[in-house]
Amino acid sequence: MFDFRLKVFYTVARRLNFTKASEELLISQPAVTKHIKELESRFDLALFDRKGNRVVLTPAGKVLLKHTEEIQEIYRQIEFDLNQFNHELKGVLRVGSSTSITQYVLPPLLARFHSIHKDVKVELLSGNSEQIENALLDKRIELGVIESKSKKREIHYTPFLRDEIVLVCDSRNNLVKKNEIGPEELKDIPILLREPGSGTLEVIADALKQKGIRVGDLNVEMRLGSTEAIKSYLHHSNCMAFVSFYALEKELKSGVIKIIEIKKMPIHRNFYFITPQGPEGGLPALLMQFLIRNHNF
Repeated sequence: MFDFRLKVFYTVARRLNFTKASEELLISQPAVTKHIKELESRFDLALFDRKGNRVVLTPAGKVLLKHTEEIQEIYRQIEFDLNQFNHELKGVLRVGSSTSITQYVLPPLLARFHSIHKDVKVELLSGNSEQIENALLDKRIELGVIESKSKKREIHYTPFLRDEIVLVCDSRNNLVKKNEIGPEELKDIPILLREPGSGTLEVIADALKQKGIRVGDLNVEMRLGSTEAIKSYLHHSNCMAFVSFYALEKELKSGVIKIIEIKKMPIHRNFYFITPQGPEGGLPALLMQFLIRNHNF
């Protein structure tokens, strides 16, 4: 239903690259250029400027992108609402989720969702919590699942899952003889942390602050961009790291990783759904309700 020329424009505007847009749309690059020129001719305005090898939106292109996003959302809602008269659920749902949630929580749930709602196509974007919030605000996704709550006014946060962040190390680590340490001892242990913008890092920083410890007080050996990278690094070092309990199922079963308790410092958090402020409905609400009902599956 969505006008194909606007779809081409929207794809180029998101990618800012004609070649990548053609690959995503499965059409030739000359065809992409033709559709853009037709739109520019219709409005007698340039929509893109080429600066060397880069493509940027003109002021007119930015206005058209804003309206295109709104039109696309209206079409998605029309498709969802009208299909319900035939008891059909169809459409494309763009979801973003934090890296750990993408890796350890969503895949089995999305597989079960697809087995029930085969005509709903889910496109999943992964990033840290800050990136997923920005993707929602930029309307690149309709629903997000993140690891922390930054309380942006434009975003509505709905609790999803309860998680625990635990301190872990390789089972061969010299410190593994200790089953418990005090919060102050964290300052002397080489620590791995996630990158700035990570929801996990925000929760850890808040828990440490309550014990009078700043992240800057820690002996941070390295910052890594994923939980998998942290777990791999642990196997080749005497570091410790804070990791979501959801990410440790295989390692705890095989005994290659050990949890070290921190005295009187449990670190719990919620995973949150994020949606734009306003009424919730359509495919985002459908998936949210499914995940809430089935997360123990």
